[in-house]
Amino acid sequence: MKLATLRTGENSTTAALAVGTETYLPLPYSNVGTLLADSGWRKVVKAAVNAAPTGDGAVTASADCLAPLLPTAGKVICCGLNYGDHILEMGRDLPEYPTLFAKYADTLTGATDTIDVYGSERVDWEAELAVVVGSRLFQADESQAQAAIAGYTVANDVSMRDWQNRTLQWFQGKAFDATTPVGPVMLTSDEAGSSFEVKGYVNGELVQSGNTATLVFGPAQLLSYISQFTVLRPGDLVLTGTPGGVGMGMKPPRFLRDGDVLTTEIAGIGSLQNIVHIHQPGASESRTPAAATSTKE
Repeated sequence: MKLATLRTGENSTTAALAVGTETYLPLPYSNVGTLLADSGWRKVVKAAVNAAPTGDGAVTASADCLAPLLPTAGKVICCGLNYGDHILEMGRDLPEYPTLFAKYADTLTGATDTIDVYGSERVDWEAELAVVVGSRLFQADESQAQAAIAGYTVANDVSMRDWQNRTLQWFQGKAFDATTPVGPVMLTSDEAGSSFEVKGYVNGELVQSGNTATLVFGPAQLLSYISQFTVLRPGDLVLTGTPGGVGMGMKPPRFLRDGDVLTTEIAGIGSLQNIVHIHQPGASESRTPAAATSTKE
């Protein structure tokens, strides 16, 4: 099953079950996160699946109507340096423990939304598999963590390297508002395989390709580790890291330019396609991030 969060009006969203190409069955929850907060969410979705063949209540929604999957996520926790090839291209040793950092829900944006970047000239891409938490976890072991995974989605940890490298702490380069696309859907864990192919493209050129089977710390390991120090709740999001091929690791380094199209793809889940607008300081325009702006302008 695939779940999405649809935009249904100004500042309004609803959770939905994907029942076909651009066809969704709205569910009585404001987004996928609030759906998952209901301990009976699996029964709700199964009932919708059983009803879906009749087509009653289904709506057609283009990619432009997809909101960030978890627009009100309580916790967004990311793992850096988790693929062996990416670790090596960044000149580091394999880690003993996960390298973690956090984002706010404000950083999230939709599957086809424009990404507006203000104040950075070294904007990089990081295609990632993201894990959606489906039940409460605290000091869980790996088997408990695996059972608590609601599903998987696609993300891109767009990174402002000039800001990231100002200090040893990465936070300021990773938390720009409305710059982390997530979606288009969540594939429920019961239909997911054991690994995923993660690919990233810039203007149609393949720049990243990796398989999550090569992660140093897999999804269940990450959730178990994180749960040792903070409670994970339904609707929380964990980004698992990016494979090799980021711009900063290229020789010479390469960064996104204004108007570039960033595509992030995971077979079996879907793809994100975001136009990146890089706004230079002093430009005569509003500096308010366009979190809900579609790529159709």
